Amino acid sequence: MLPLLPFERIAKKAGVKRLSKEGAEEMREIINELGLDIAEKAVRISRHAGRKTIMKEDVRFVVKREI
Repeated sequence: MLPLLPFERIAKKAGVKRLSKEGAEEMREIINELGLDIAEKAVRISRHAGRKTIMKEDVRFVVKREI
């Protein structure tokens, strides 16, 4: 499980003045799910390319396709 403080920092950089503990926890869960989804798709792309290593380009490709 990821710590809450980094998510509070992200929210503050986005302009949030106050963030409840529940809000930070929800943000953490959603970002964790998104990260897992991106990682799984990047693994598929790297395997398709015949590599075992996930490259920066694999991750960027997945993110660009999702937007």
